[in-house]
Amino acid sequence: MIVRENEYAFVMTTQDDHARLSGEIAKGLRRSWFGDGPYVDEALLAVAEHDRSWIRLDDTPVWYDRAGAPFSFMDYPLLPKLTFYRLGVDEAEEMSAYAGLLCSLHFSSFSSPGDAYAAEWAAFIDAERARQQRLRAHLYHPDESMVQRHLDLLQLCDQISLYVCFNEPGVAKADEHPWYREGFGVRLDGRQLSAAWEGTERVRVSPSLFEAPFGAALRTKIVPKEAVAALGIANAFRETPWTEQMIRFE
Repeated sequence: MIVRENEYAFVMTTQDDHARLSGEIAKGLRRSWFGDGPYVDEALLAVAEHDRSWIRLDDTPVWYDRAGAPFSFMDYPLLPKLTFYRLGVDEAEEMSAYAGLLCSLHFSSFSSPGDAYAAEWAAFIDAERARQQRLRAHLYHPDESMVQRHLDLLQLCDQISLYVCFNEPGVAKADEHPWYREGFGVRLDGRQLSAAWEGTERVRVSPSLFEAPFGAALRTKIVPKEAVAALGIANAFRETPWTEQMIRFE
C-alpha cells in the first residue's frame, strides 16, 4: 500500500493500482525509448504487472502502531513481503517469460534490509538469480543492453507513478516528498529526469519523454481518520468508496 497522510485522512493507493498507472505512463513514452527488438509488448506488460505481489497483501490493510498509520510498502514486515514477491514474479512469468525476467530483476535490485533478515534476503536473491538464468536460457539469451534499457524504463515509470501517489496534487517543488525533489534515481542515456506538478491535474516530466501529452487515471481511496478510529483500518478502508484521480502527463 502507498499511504499519503493529511490532517483528515489517509490517501491510500494499492500497489497494483499504482502499477496500472505505471503501465499507462509506459504506453505514453516515445516508442523509440524501447528500441526495435522483439520484446516491446512484453516490456510494457512487465511495467503494468510489476506489483502483482501486493494484490493479496493490500486486500486488507494492517495498522502499524509504531507509526500511527497503516502499514505502507516501505515498512511492511519483510518475511511476508518476500513470500508474495516470489508469488508475484511467478504470476508475471506465467503471462510472459520476458515480463517475468524484468520483474525478477526489478525485485532483486532492491537494497538489502540489513542484518536482521540477511539470510532470508540472501535466499530470496539467490532464488531470483537462478530464475533469471533459467529465463535468459529459455529466451535464448536476449540482448543484455535491451534488457537493461527495459528495466530502466520499468523503474522510471514506477518512480513517476510513485511521484503522483506520494505528492499532493499541485504541491510546490520545495514541499515534495524528499525522494523526488532532486529528480529520479533512474537516468536515461545519462540524463537526469524530474517531475513537477503544474496545477492540480497536470504533471510535467523533464526532459520530455512522451510521444504527446496524454491523460491517465489513478484509482485511490481517501480514508477518513474518523472512520479509522471508529471502525479500524480494515473496515474503514473497505467502506470508503474508490475515487479516480485524473492526471495529464506532459
